[in-house]
Amino acid sequence: MKKIAIIGLGYVGLPLARLFATKYSTVGFDINKNRISELNTGHDHTLEVEDEILQAVLVDKFSDKVGLYCTNDLEILKGCNVFIVTVPTPVDKNNRPDLTPLYKASETVAKVLKKGDIVIYESTVYPGVTEEECVPVLERVSGLQFNVDFFAGYSPERINPGDKAHTVEKILKVTAGSTPEIGIVVDELYKSVITAGTHLAPCIKVAEAAKVIENSQRDINIAFVNELAKIFNLMDIDTHAVLEAAGTKWNFLPFKPGLVGGHCIGVDPYYLAQRAQEFGYHPEIILAGRRLNDSMGEYVASQVVKLMIQKGITIKGASLLMLGITFKENCPDVRNTKIVDVVAALKDYGVIITIYDPWANPNEVLHEYQLKTTKELPTHTFDAVVLGVAHECFLELDYSLLQKQISLLYDVKGVLKNNVDGKL
Repeated sequence: MKKIAIIGLGYVGLPLARLFATKYSTVGFDINKNRISELNTGHDHTLEVEDEILQAVLVDKFSDKVGLYCTNDLEILKGCNVFIVTVPTPVDKNNRPDLTPLYKASETVAKVLKKGDIVIYESTVYPGVTEEECVPVLERVSGLQFNVDFFAGYSPERINPGDKAHTVEKILKVTAGSTPEIGIVVDELYKSVITAGTHLAPCIKVAEAAKVIENSQRDINIAFVNELAKIFNLMDIDTHAVLEAAGTKWNFLPFKPGLVGGHCIGVDPYYLAQRAQEFGYHPEIILAGRRLNDSMGEYVASQVVKLMIQKGITIKGASLLMLGITFKENCPDVRNTKIVDVVAALKDYGVIITIYDPWANPNEVLHEYQLKTTKELPTHTFDAVVLGVAHECFLELDYSLLQKQISLLYDVKGVLKNNVDGKL
């Protein structure tokens, strides 16, 4: 009988734990005591799992009974035989992969690892991390031998935060194992809960590589249309109109310009780039795409300031309302949001900024970025209003109530239809 432990109950781990808990006895483990307390009340502040759905699978203790038990007690993990690691894999301030969360999670699992157990990683990494970085930690701490006493697997997460249509069970899952036999076991495990099906890769490195190029490909395509936006803005041509016209061809890819943040697209290419450089290859296209996308925050700020000057608005001391701080629409996730780059660049010009986002947690934003935000729509007017995130609630605003008689309305997302002075 498989008893499953999910290590890390964030945007990836909790939806997965909830899904497995519909068929298996499942432990959700996280070192954050507040997170555990919150989940045990049946609420998920990330909004990835609706309260009634979470409450339907919660059990008051870990046993043979199907359901989810959330805890930060390491002893409870001793009753599990399949461990799935879903911790984040960020980059540091120099954009170098930071594997610290993976190392610590591996140490945690290793303390309770037994003969016959399987450790599956879902965290996005460069090819080789599972077997060359994580497995040695498991061996060292547990004293067990890899592929003799315990085994490993890899099944990269494909969670899209805030997306209620493409939930975890509806997205085809890539799987892999440290031996052909374990690959089949891992694949069957996921196949038992993933209605969209699975794809068994021939080895763990192939599965790792597949994940990291998914987001690298999107990053490069977005960089291309961001560059087009810069070119067409110089030509006074509507970029979105150009893309709409080009999109009438059956094989044109429908990417749009924008700020590339979040925990995947803005991070994963650096993992692949570092690994390539370790093999003596400098990945020009991947890093060029990253440089261009990372520059878009300052570009947006410069465009806003340029348009304000053209309207005769004094820049230093000007008031600006930034609508949105999360990294994407209709989602409370603020990880690696590039709106902060726009804000920082505007502040360098002397602009006074108010950030309004009803989705974002002000305490989390303050902790992560030292920025004050509000969940209440301001009642006074501003010299400039910038739509940074396309939350549905922003599409219904009466922007005239937020603007002074002479003011600017800039649309980063290109979703507003009328009275826009500029857009990306």
